[in-house]
Order: sequence, then structure tokens, then C-alpha cells
Amino acid sequence: MTPPSPDQQRSHRLGLLAAWSAYLIWGLFPLYFHALEPSGAWEILAHRIVWTLVVCLGVLLVRGELVGLARLLRSRPRLALAVALAAYVIAVNWGVYVYAVTQGRTHEAALGYFLNPIVTIALGVLVLRETLRPLQWVAVAIGASAGVYLAVVAGTVPWISLVLAASFATYGLIKKRLGASLPALQSLSAETVALAPLAAGVLLWLGLTGVSTFTLDAPLHPALLVLSGVVTAVPLVLFAESARRIPLVTIGLIQFITPVAQLVIGLALLGEHMPSSRWVGFGIVWVALVVLSVDSVLAARRSRVSRRG
Repeated sequence: MTPPSPDQQRSHRLGLLAAWSAYLIWGLFPLYFHALEPSGAWEILAHRIVWTLVVCLGVLLVRGELVGLARLLRSRPRLALAVALAAYVIAVNWGVYVYAVTQGRTHEAALGYFLNPIVTIALGVLVLRETLRPLQWVAVAIGASAGVYLAVVAGTVPWISLVLAASFATYGLIKKRLGASLPALQSLSAETVALAPLAAGVLLWLGLTGVSTFTLDAPLHPALLVLSGVVTAVPLVLFAESARRIPLVTIGLIQFITPVAQLVIGLALLGEHMPSSRWVGFGIVWVALVVLSVDSVLAARRSRVSRRG
């Protein structure tokens, strides 16, 4: 096998750096959203949509891609529909996540992102009729048992975790099924355009009812809300760059940085408490993720051997 060239090695290192940076930024989100108090989940979500739209459109305008994106969406209604559906699904994900952090339930959000790979695989089987390898079936079964265990011991469905896992998995599924194959920045721009009327309505309602917090503690609090556009766009661009440079298996293993960081921040820095029964549930999920990671590594190794043959 031909050893990688210096350019390939450099590209791989840059991809790893981009992936680690993206997932670390996402892992630090609880600290950022906690700093936005006293803004509520709806207000944070609305500002996040508006300022992300401003950032994305500004970058596309500078790069001369804005008119081309508009023409593409007008000429491909199926793509535009996929973008709109994906936008509202990811808005649910963003809103529930912010709600979890502002309500002191960051550890439940972390569990949702631990469950996400398992739910994604389950959707692939149920909707896309994909075939699973034996270890993937084992991982899905273990993950499902963790959900049942947590519901039984808590006496209620862990809805935050399930909604976050299901919404993010559905977001990916919609874009795959309907062919929304846009570059990350263009996709995010189109999605925030679809969500802009909702966000504008929320901000208008908050202003008219006198409960908007945008002008509180100026200039720091308004600046933090405006910063949400950059905070949203930067890790997505970094993720897109990493996906172009390093194998998907590597990205799949690095992604667990995010929920680990969220869990540590919630418990160690935000003062959240997690009962021992929930620790057991987390442990079951982690077993499923270990099985899934082993399967991914073995599958990648078999693929490399096949290509060499």
C-alpha cells in the first residue's frame, strides 16, 4: 500500500483538528446558554436563528454564492422542501436543548446525544430498510434496554433525551431521504431562512409583551445573544471541513466528546445532580456505544483489507 503523501498527512491532521474543535465547541454549549440567563428557551432559540441567518447570508454574499443558492432552491422544489422540513426538525432539537440547559437538566441533554447514534441506526432500519451487522443489532438492543430502564426507574419517559436523539437523527434522515445535499454553510443558510418568520414572530411577541431580555445588562447580554450566530455557524463549518478530510469512522468516535463534555459541565460546573439510577442508565448506553464503536472500527478495517486486495 502506498504511504500517504505529506499533503495527505497534512490534510488528515487539519481534519482531526477541525473535528476536535467542532465537537469541543458543541460540548461547551451548556456554559454559553447558561450565560444567557435570564433569557428563556424561546427567546434564545429565536435570537439564535436570526443571528445565524445574518452570519450565513453575510458570508455567502462575500463569497458570491447567495444568488446561486436562491436560484438552486427555486429550481429544485424537492430540495427546498427537504430544507424546510429539516429546518423545523432541527429547530425542535435546538429549542429542547436550550430548555434542558436553562432548566438545569444538561445531563439529560447529554444522554440524548449519547443515544443519537443508536437512534440513527434504528431509523435506518425502520425507514430506509438498511441491513445491520450483528454487532449493530446488539448495540441497538442494549440502547433500547437503557431507555426502558430509565423510564421504569424514573417513573416517567426521559423525554428530553429521547426528543434530542430522535430529532437530530430525523434531521439527518430527512436530508438523506429527500436529497438535501447542500454544503454545510448553504444548508444552514437555507434552513435559517425557513425558520426566520417563526423567529421574527417570537421576538416581536416578546417585545410587545414587555418580556424581552435583549436590552438587559447592555452591552454584554445583547452581545452574547448576537454572538449566537457565530457560535452556531463556526462548529458546523468545522465539521464539514473534517468530514471532507478524515474517515467517517474517525468522526464517529470523536463525536462522543460532545456529550461527555456536556455531562461533565452539567455535573461539575452547573451544580446539577444525577441520581444513581440514572448513572446505571448511562452505563448501559455506554456499553452500547462501545459495541457500536468496535463494530465501526472492524468494518473500516475489513474495508481497507478489501481495497488492498
